Amino acid sequence: MSAAPQLTPARLAAADFDATVPALAELLAAAVADGASLGFRDPFGPAEAADWWQAQRPAVAAGDLLVWTARRPDGALAGTVGLALTRKANGSHRAEIVKLMVHPGSRRRGLAARLLAAAEQTASRHGVGLLLLDTEAGSGAEALYQGPAGPGSASSLAMPPTRSAGCATGASTTSGSPDAL
Repeated sequence: MSAAPQLTPARLAAADFDATVPALAELLAAAVADGASLGFRDPFGPAEAADWWQAQRPAVAAGDLLVWTARRPDGALAGTVGLALTRKANGSHRAEIVKLMVHPGSRRRGLAARLLAAAEQTASRHGVGLLLLDTEAGSGAEALYQGPAGPGSASSLAMPPTRSAGCATGASTTSGSPDAL
C-alpha cells in the first residue's frame, strides 16, 4: 500500500473566495459535527457554515483575512486556516490564527501543522511577532499549539524557531468555544 500524498496548503486568492465557500462550508460543518472546537455547536449544517464564510468576504477582499486551503488529489477540500491581520495602529505586531481545521477523513497526516506553518510564515513576513489563537483545553488540537515544551511550561506557548522565525504564538485555551473568528 502506498503512502497517501502529502497535501500542500495554498493561499486562496480573494477572487476565488466565493467559488470556494461551498467547500469551506462543508468542511466547517463536518469539523463541527466531529466535535472540533471552532466556536459553533452541533447541529450546525452547511447552510449556517456558508453564511459564516460569506460574512468573512469583506475581510478577505480587503486582505485583512488571509485564507489557505489544502485539497486532496480528487479536488475535495481537506483543510483550511485563516490569518486575521489587524489594521489597528496599536495592533500591527499581532494577528490571530482562525478556523484551523482538517476534514475528519484527512487527519493525522500532518496537514494541520503544515497549514499552521503557512500562516505563521506569512505572519512573519507581515512583521507580526505575536500570533493569538483560541482552542478548547483538553482538545486534540491543543497539543498542536503547545509546542515541544508541553503544557504548563513557560515556553509552551512559543512556537519553536524552526516553525516561524520571530513569531510567537499565544495559545489561549478555554473550556468553551468563543464565537469570534
